[in-house]
Amino acid sequence: MSPGPDPAGIVGDYLDLGLALGRHVEGFVDAYYGPPALARRIEAEPVRSPERLVAESRGLLAALDRGDPLDGEVVPADVDDATRRRWIRAQVLGLLTSARKLAGEPIGYAEEVAACYGVDPVPVPEDDLAAAHRRLAEALPGSGELRDRYIAFRESQAVPPDLLRPALDSLAEDFRERTATAFGLPDGERIEFELVTDKPWSGFNTYLGDLHSEVAINTDLPVLSNTLAHLVAHEAYPGHHTEHSRKEAGLVRRLRRLEETIFLVGTPQCLLAEGLADLGLEVVAGRRPEALVAGHLHPLGIPYEADVLAELAEAAEGLGAVRGNAAWLLHAEGADPETVVAYLARWSLLPPARAEKAVEFLLHPTWRAYISCYVEGLPLVRRFVDGDPARFARLLTEQLVPADLEAAA
Repeated sequence: MSPGPDPAGIVGDYLDLGLALGRHVEGFVDAYYGPPALARRIEAEPVRSPERLVAESRGLLAALDRGDPLDGEVVPADVDDATRRRWIRAQVLGLLTSARKLAGEPIGYAEEVAACYGVDPVPVPEDDLAAAHRRLAEALPGSGELRDRYIAFRESQAVPPDLLRPALDSLAEDFRERTATAFGLPDGERIEFELVTDKPWSGFNTYLGDLHSEVAINTDLPVLSNTLAHLVAHEAYPGHHTEHSRKEAGLVRRLRRLEETIFLVGTPQCLLAEGLADLGLEVVAGRRPEALVAGHLHPLGIPYEADVLAELAEAAEGLGAVRGNAAWLLHAEGADPETVVAYLARWSLLPPARAEKAVEFLLHPTWRAYISCYVEGLPLVRRFVDGDPARFARLLTEQLVPADLEAAA
């Protein structure tokens, strides 16, 4: 379903700029379901130089600050939503940063994360990671070297390939019902799951518009049963698909905010989206969902040691920051990839293949700074929601920026 003719004003320029930047970086435009004629025009024109994109980004920021019309027509001041203008401005600042990088300007890793995602990356001390290791050693059955025991236990939870699809379907049906009851879902929303290979990520939502998502699960490495529920909640219900479909129904169709028809990497939109998606399982299934998940996986014959996993989950949560430290080593301190693979293997207690896959993600030009969306996004969103479903609903339906969450937490 097309949202209509090409938009004018600042919103039209924003969509134009995002699509033009996407010509330079594969995957930069994560989703677009806006006016198709605009996408066709950008695709047909010569690729714009990075220097031109920098100038256009700066011009768009200036227009926002001058108070130029968002939708191409002057409206009364009390109708022009200041929150909407602030949201677009934060997005454009991220686009400017990406354009500057393309133009070859030297931008430090911390500056890039702050400008693109609205947060400051802070490496976690290794003493904190060592404390998490001690908690894991106490929670993990057996004896011997922690890393060997942890890897052996996790890999023992691998899902047989022929059972992956029915497990995904069972969890998705349950989480969809829970999400619909708690937050509502628009009529006609739908998802197709597919299994893929040769990707740098574990799961990916592609939002196609018209309330429709495709969710891909990467099977390059065996999928572990303790990650399945998180993947479904994150990518589908109440995560990415729920946010996209709720905002299409409310912000795009009802309020005609066409800036929401594009989803761009390198913007604060991503940090909040990943934070809410990472919190999704906790929101629909509780802080400790293992018993519920076991009820889906055990009847299928999938290995899933719920009691052990519940204890390990609490102990291992502190290791989530290792990915952020690894990105800092790679991009801020200039460590070579082999050193970072070894760092991840040591502190995340990963086998070499999984550590290498994690570094593959950090090295990808589209995703190099994106890890901050997970490492910084989840704690920010969790503080903001603080157990209140109404606050999680705001994330699904409103245009917020990270500073809004910090102020309200």
